Amino acid sequence: MNTFFKSIVALMVAVFTGLSVGCNNSDSAAEATIKVTENVETNSHAEKAENKNTKGLYLGARDTVYPAWFKDSFLDFQDDIAEAAEQNKRVMVLFHQENCPYCNELVEKNLSQKNIEEQLKQQFEVIALNMWGDREVVPIQGESLTEKEFAKAMKVQFTPTVLFFNEQAQLALRLNGYLPPDQFKKALDYVSGKHEKTTSFRDFSASESLQSGSEDLHAESFFSKPPFELDQVDNRPIAVFFEQTQCPLCTTLHAEALSDEVTRKIIKNFYNLQLDMWSDQVVTIPSGKQMTAKAWAKQLNVHYAPTIVLFDAQGKEIIRSEAFFKSFHTQSIFDYVASHGYKNESSFQRYITARADHLREQGID
Repeated sequence: MNTFFKSIVALMVAVFTGLSVGCNNSDSAAEATIKVTENVETNSHAEKAENKNTKGLYLGARDTVYPAWFKDSFLDFQDDIAEAAEQNKRVMVLFHQENCPYCNELVEKNLSQKNIEEQLKQQFEVIALNMWGDREVVPIQGESLTEKEFAKAMKVQFTPTVLFFNEQAQLALRLNGYLPPDQFKKALDYVSGKHEKTTSFRDFSASESLQSGSEDLHAESFFSKPPFELDQVDNRPIAVFFEQTQCPLCTTLHAEALSDEVTRKIIKNFYNLQLDMWSDQVVTIPSGKQMTAKAWAKQLNVHYAPTIVLFDAQGKEIIRSEAFFKSFHTQSIFDYVASHGYKNESSFQRYITARADHLREQGID
């Protein structure tokens, strides 16, 4: 493959990354078989695509240089964890991919802060893996796999995804997607302090001082009113928005992604309910059991707000959004469920790449 062709392929990967958590390679995109719902189109989009020969632009790709102090590992995790334990450290595995804007955010906004960098250097060994890479990895008590096979085995759907391992090679904490510096620092404190032995990350995070933000939950016209009887929903997928008061990221979610006209159009295909993750609001969950919102959030391992959990019409969880996402990525998560894309493509990253390519062919940036 010559250099020019490689450049073209790399460019094609970038389309959705400025609007989402990550990107994927073009080979993976070609493998995706999806049906994109028609409800993503607006009049403005139609006008942009009026000229059929006009393609949408590639936006937001970010080249990322990972810190030189990351561990130069032979990727034998049993050895890495043992060596880290001898130094009173723990292992952090970072899944990334090329042209990923939120991997770039993690490096340039989080790891560039002195207190975060120093804590990682002193208390962790950081190992970076490309979720589409071909380097050989020796997982814990497993056969050798390529990076991409290991990512698939670990069900990595977003980048960055961060796995923290304890001294017994057990998972202490998992972060699916990008978290802003304050929440990421809280995760480092939780793992480095070995708090998983006594409490959940959810309860640990709740113990911090309340942040600035709205004193009330943010209302939306598409949120259903109680009683919440999810076992009685008529043949529609379900979206549960776990939020809380005084939550700056909840405010951002509503002001940006949920205010977008295209997002709202897709979301209306769902039965949507908003729950305060710490409240005693009674909910009949899809199985028919009654629980408080607080108890259900705990059962679902909802660690922080906002978290959006998407279920199919039969009440089975399909995917969740528990990181900081922009409008396109939020739309794609909902479309993944609404269009039944998950039935044909188990990898959300491949799905979202194919969806981005489809929209670009229509002239949508």
